[in-house]
Amino acid sequence: MEAALPIDAAAVLAWYDKHARDLPWRVGPADRARGVAPDPYRVWLSEIMLQQTTVATVRSYYARFTNLWPTVEALAAAPLEAVLVEWAGLGYYARARNLHACARAVVERHGGKFPATAAELLTLPGVGPYTAAAIAAIAFDERIAVVDGNVERVLARYLTLDRPVREAKDDICAAVQAAVPPRAGDFAQALMDLGATICAPKQTLCMLCPLHPGCRGARTGEPLAYPVKAEKADRPTRYGHAFVIRDADGDVFLQKRADKGLLAQMTETPTSAWTSEAGEPAYPLAAEWRHHGQVIHVFTHFRLELEVWSADAVDPEALADGWWASPAELDAEALPTVFRKVLAAALG
Repeated sequence: MEAALPIDAAAVLAWYDKHARDLPWRVGPADRARGVAPDPYRVWLSEIMLQQTTVATVRSYYARFTNLWPTVEALAAAPLEAVLVEWAGLGYYARARNLHACARAVVERHGGKFPATAAELLTLPGVGPYTAAAIAAIAFDERIAVVDGNVERVLARYLTLDRPVREAKDDICAAVQAAVPPRAGDFAQALMDLGATICAPKQTLCMLCPLHPGCRGARTGEPLAYPVKAEKADRPTRYGHAFVIRDADGDVFLQKRADKGLLAQMTETPTSAWTSEAGEPAYPLAAEWRHHGQVIHVFTHFRLELEVWSADAVDPEALADGWWASPAELDAEALPTVFRKVLAAALG
């Protein structure tokens, strides 16, 4: 089969100049042409939030964070608990802890200025190879390949890769790197936009794509056959019990999770261990317990089924290592989605 042509960066940029998505953290191509420079803090913040999370979900979180903490210095000075509260519901909570640690590192090690190269950015907490490349390219125009899931899909089709993208990352990165122009940041965002709008997961608009002339996938007539799907590993199920305890005033007992592990340092109701087999509840105190059914939550690597129980505490002082929160205050707690589901089931 005829080889795909090298990526035509000029065509990609010409398309981007007309069709770039309007995103709150992005400096658009027209503003960039007028000399407006991206704010590295906002580029970094958006890239951390967008890891395994959709643009639609991130918009409101990004707006809240930048309103509360408009600079990296402000975020570094904020209490970690406040950051966790604002992050609650966004998922992948290690990102929030690393976000705070990274902000502090930028302030303490670099005087509040983000490093300008991917190599230097990699030394910061929570910044991996993709994020370092994205910040370096978008904020500083470093000529480095930026390859996210959208770009992987575009290149898998462009090159008609015969193996899953996770096995072809080096080839994809090399093809992108060979094409990176001086407008590296715009080029990176252009490829992302192509994957999000033109070369989407379930639909391709090939005749509108600037890469169409060189695309092997378009020539096959079946571009949706790529990327080749990898075999999915089975997602195991874990089981547990969650306990919602209220005092005479209707306040709810909450506690903080361990410093390490899944949902570390987030807020929870008392819960059992999450195990591979369902078991009987071991109630945290003697009371008349009411069953409220089951909530299901799917994490990246497992599915969780929690039986929800509630009770009124006869002796609230018997509960230690936690605090009481009124129902009106629950929105201000750093509760992950799974425990908001638990509270919704128990409190109606």
